[in-house]
Amino acid sequence: MATLLHIDSSVFTGSASSSRSVTATFRKNWEEQHPEGTVVYRDLAADPVPHITADSHTAGFVAPDAHTPEQAAAFAERLKLIEEVEAADAILIGAPMYNFAIPSTLKAWVDNVLLMGRTAMAEDSKLKGKPVTVVASRGGSYAPGTPREGYEYVQNYLEAVLRDTLALDLSFIVPELTMAPQNPAMSELIPLFEASRTKAHEEASSKAKELASRLAA
Repeated sequence: MATLLHIDSSVFTGSASSSRSVTATFRKNWEEQHPEGTVVYRDLAADPVPHITADSHTAGFVAPDAHTPEQAAAFAERLKLIEEVEAADAILIGAPMYNFAIPSTLKAWVDNVLLMGRTAMAEDSKLKGKPVTVVASRGGSYAPGTPREGYEYVQNYLEAVLRDTLALDLSFIVPELTMAPQNPAMSELIPLFEASRTKAHEEASSKAKELASRLAA
């Protein structure tokens, strides 16, 4: 039975969050395709993980039997997150764009699970090749050729971390222009927003079914 690690980071709940709405579609189709599977859920907005401290950082470069009490306590929290992502067969992440970047809660999660010599830059890393699907929602558009293309720091950052450093098999689903229905200045973009939303849900559905079927086989 395959395990899906589902992580949301939007500060908004339910249908008020575009990223949560699309990750919910992914999860629903995953569970329908693979009802015997397991879903481990983390809501980083409701239950934030600890930010990296000097103790939790330095503990990653010291043998466990040489940890100070402070390092041991801090690293134990980090280890829970690392073991959780290592145990997953697939990962689903909701990553809305806030002020051109990912939420700080999601950055804290990344900082915890990225451990040199274990999850990163390690030949025997259990994360290598593991599929991760990121729902990268945004209020506007930062696609190539748009005026704000140069402000796209979400996909670029996550490619560097998840794909290039953690060696995960990364896929993006990008619902964009999500502010169009709320911003009168963007009213003419509502049809494009609606098309993007529909496409995102369709991609989430098909990706979830494909992964669940493949991993359950």
